[in-house]
Amino acid sequence: MKKATVEGRKFTVMLSKERVGGFSAWVLELPGCISQGETRDEALTNIREAIKGYLEARQIMMKKEAKGAEPVEITL
Repeated sequence: MKKATVEGRKFTVMLSKERVGGFSAWVLELPGCISQGETRDEALTNIREAIKGYLEARQIMMKKEAKGAEPVEITL
């Protein structure tokens, strides 16, 4: 199975310092893609790994869900 292409793609990461210590990070373009770290750098390293895992899992799920499905475009 071909891996999701991540390198070179840009994402908006929201980084927040936590009151109890450490940092939390989440990706605006990828709902549910979150991570944390004790330091800013650790949180950013961890969110990069979370993004890779998120995209790989989404690619697998899309292939499973697409079997027998009909793509339909709609306009709102």
